[in-house]
Amino acid sequence: MSDSPGLRNWLKLISLGIIWGASFMSVTIALRDFGPLTVVASRVVLGAAALYLVVRALGIGLPDWRTPDGKRIWGFALLMGIFSNALPFTLLSWGQKYVASGFAGVCMAVVPLFVLPLAHVLVPGERMSLRKVVSFTIGFVGVLILIGLDAFQSLGSDFEAWARMACLGAALCYAIGSICTRLCPPTNMLSLSAAALICGAALILPIALWQEGVPQAASTTSLVALIYLAILPTAFAQVMIVQVVRDAGPSFMSLVNYQVPIWSVLFGAVLLREDLPPQLLISLVLILGGLLLGRKRRRTPYGA
Repeated sequence: MSDSPGLRNWLKLISLGIIWGASFMSVTIALRDFGPLTVVASRVVLGAAALYLVVRALGIGLPDWRTPDGKRIWGFALLMGIFSNALPFTLLSWGQKYVASGFAGVCMAVVPLFVLPLAHVLVPGERMSLRKVVSFTIGFVGVLILIGLDAFQSLGSDFEAWARMACLGAALCYAIGSICTRLCPPTNMLSLSAAALICGAALILPIALWQEGVPQAASTTSLVALIYLAILPTAFAQVMIVQVVRDAGPSFMSLVNYQVPIWSVLFGAVLLREDLPPQLLISLVLILGGLLLGRKRRRTPYGA
């Protein structure tokens, strides 16, 4: 990895923030006609199918099991399918039934704080520094201000404590998945992305069918929302995640979680005509300040 993530990775990071910020609306629409596990299984299965068709059409194929690193690559693809897709999607879908929606947004902002110590121990070149700690903390404070303290108010549900643990568990899953992506042996990024989604689909589909059965007829709006979730926030995003993590590292990739609440609020204001929170500007300044502070400066020749 280079000392600076580069403009291309910054553009990918912003694009992921926009895609995932818009996905909250799509999940809400899809849940009108589908159960939470069905939504998770559908987006992962359709996303896996889309990427598989792409790698076949390009003549890339899936990772070869017979190569020296083939078994290790598929092992990491399985871990990515579990920790980046099937498990966190499921934990969030269940958890958001019992906790305030803002709490899930706060939990996503915790991902960088999980990644920081994990990357420090497990990923060469991702050493923890005072600069990183300060920048991540500033960004997290910005998210807390944006979401507001109402996110932590109790809804009085019997399962609320477990649901909060589920949301935090999803954040930890994303952090572990990012580390696994970085540690996977070198291979084609499209091929690895497809393999990860296929593994995730194989795990979540039987569980969804067992718990919620075969989906029944649904409205066109819900189906369109489900297709969007499969193509952009799942399939396309999986490819971009692999590219950014492999190129710029898991710590840089985790910064996307500070953007998602901002984009979700903006999309809600523009498309759903929701009121913009008065604290949006100050939170935006803190989040962007944390992002910029955490950016590594490119080293000049001769150490100048």
